[in-house]
Amino acid sequence: MSFFSEMVSTVFERRYKRGLLKDADGRSMQDLSEALLSSQGEVSGATLARSILDRYTRLSTDEKHDFFTFMAEGLEIEADAVVTTLEAYKTAPSKQSYRDFATACEPRRQELARRMNQVPGATAQLVAMRNDLLKLMRKHPALEPVDVDFKHLFSSWFNRGFLVLRPISWSSPADILEKIIAYEAVHAIDSWDDLRRRLKPTDRRCFGFFHPAMAEEPLIFVEVALTRGVPDSIQDLLADGRETIEAEDADTAVFYSISNCQSGLAGISFGNSLIKQVVSDLSQELPGLSNFVTLSPIPTLNKWLEKQEADIIFAKENPAATAAHYLLDAKRADGMPYDPVARFHLGNGALVHKVHAGADTSDNGLKQSGGTMVNYLYDIQKISQNHEQFVGQKTVVASGEVRQLAASGAAIKTGDPS
Repeated sequence: MSFFSEMVSTVFERRYKRGLLKDADGRSMQDLSEALLSSQGEVSGATLARSILDRYTRLSTDEKHDFFTFMAEGLEIEADAVVTTLEAYKTAPSKQSYRDFATACEPRRQELARRMNQVPGATAQLVAMRNDLLKLMRKHPALEPVDVDFKHLFSSWFNRGFLVLRPISWSSPADILEKIIAYEAVHAIDSWDDLRRRLKPTDRRCFGFFHPAMAEEPLIFVEVALTRGVPDSIQDLLADGRETIEAEDADTAVFYSISNCQSGLAGISFGNSLIKQVVSDLSQELPGLSNFVTLSPIPTLNKWLEKQEADIIFAKENPAATAAHYLLDAKRADGMPYDPVARFHLGNGALVHKVHAGADTSDNGLKQSGGTMVNYLYDIQKISQNHEQFVGQKTVVASGEVRQLAASGAAIKTGDPS
């Protein structure tokens, strides 16, 4: 933080503590927002921004809805101005006519968010604000344009250039470790001993992306196991009392859990960059690693099976073949795989490497996929090629073994004896 920024922050804090926000407290959120948008001074703007953010935390759900409605309707673009400035730019293109058009195209709520973000801690509060918005949008779709602007801003504020990759270990600060337990979204961490087994041994790693404006809040983290060979069971991978190995003796890095931590950043992609960065870092640290794979759930397999004819016979005949057929052949209307985890890893440039029945015997694993899991392989030499095939041609790249399994699964479903 610069000397001037520190000075402004100190002045602001002193004014706030002396109660100089009392005049603002009598105004509505709409009035405070308009005042912030018209403010010219940095200190007065910071005072108004802090007042809005603090007031927001005390609003009821209905009052938050009213505030977002104001943002949607009262801070919307003026369509006539957009048309007029576009015509002026077409007629006489210049720096000024383009600036006028660009200004007309930007809703004032974007500038409101930028100005609110000028005070310490505001970024995390705005992320929490968007989380509230996403919940309200389920019943109030008219608020969706506001989210378009939040997402536009967050995509810039949280782009890869601002993110910091940090290792998370058993010696990390306790508040970070508590958040890892709370945010784990794939394989629940049920105790501090469970967390220690995932972080402390020499053959375990964890990495997270952090943002300078939210330095103590992980945005996303990945848990990694260093193994000999490609694992086929999450219970074995996480077992208490398992035999550990030295990191230098491992030939495989297994990404077995990736968890997004901030609901208010939904739709802002971090996972792609995270995995590629971790692959790069581990390759340099441990040159003996030759395989980079996941051990991933198949979260919508049973949901898809419920829609199929003869699903019980189909699934029980050969669960691995069923899953392989599903991963390669089950598609959405847009031609992309039905499974969200498959879309994520295939979009990152991985390929479907192996399918394992009975790999997750937890209640959640059985509920989602009958216990079947999949390895996605990140072949460093082919990541770009696989990505291009998937994005450009919607091709699901898979190993020969998985393709054979998928073909047998399709035969089981159709009753083809060949």
